[in-house]
Amino acid sequence: MEERVPREFDTLRATILERREVLPRRIAQIAAYALDNPDDIAFGTAASIAAAAGVQPSTLVRFAQQFGFDGFTSLQSVFRERLRERNSSYDERLAALREKAEGEGGHRAILEGFVTAAVTSLEDVSRALDEKRLEKAIALLAQAGTIHVLARRRSYPVASYIAYALGKLRIRNQLIESAAGLSAEMIGFATAQDAAIVVSFSPYAPTTVEEARALSEQGVPIVAITDSAFSPLAQFASIWFEVAEADFAGFRSLSATMALAMALSVGVAEKRRSGGCP
Repeated sequence: MEERVPREFDTLRATILERREVLPRRIAQIAAYALDNPDDIAFGTAASIAAAAGVQPSTLVRFAQQFGFDGFTSLQSVFRERLRERNSSYDERLAALREKAEGEGGHRAILEGFVTAAVTSLEDVSRALDEKRLEKAIALLAQAGTIHVLARRRSYPVASYIAYALGKLRIRNQLIESAAGLSAEMIGFATAQDAAIVVSFSPYAPTTVEEARALSEQGVPIVAITDSAFSPLAQFASIWFEVAEADFAGFRSLSATMALAMALSVGVAEKRRSGGCP
């Protein structure tokens, strides 16, 4: 039984997602909070975490036991290890890459590492993608008067590419960005006859989440690209896609995300020009 206890964060995350439909309500509540706020789980106290998640401290123990841990402290160590791995400084990441280069055949080994991670990500998204969901998302976007595109930080290149591709394909779109701080005003023009593509991964950019909330409250249908069923974007999205990018030495590319972005953009153009939408 011991070997089944998920000792790595990615394994624990996958296990939580697999069981999310059958978890008791309070356990599911703390599970959602844990995946949305892994840093808080890593370093919070039982009392502070329980208060933030809206549950009793005893629920944390039951949550841990649900996944084979003997107590909450054991489960918390998985979140702490994840934080050490994910939040290593860029100097530390480069040092790790330098070791690989020196020990495994030079900088070619670094290239191969990133290529391998990209291939893994692409294979995962291809295997896991729900074809009906993809068709539904393309149909929703193809009917939109304007497609609003939103992302921040690491996800921004995806939004920038989508806006570029849609523009070249002669599909009206609006990339939500403004050096003058007018993003809120730009979002204010969106209507229920439009649609939005929103991209964000853990740790989710707070601005992206709040702007997605604003779009949702305006009745704008949202297609989200994110990394978890418990992502804050999932609650606002009409349709959402889960993409998990593999990493190499702590660095994550956007290979699978870009492939999905290309499929959505070109799919919308094909749908419109084939007469499937006005």
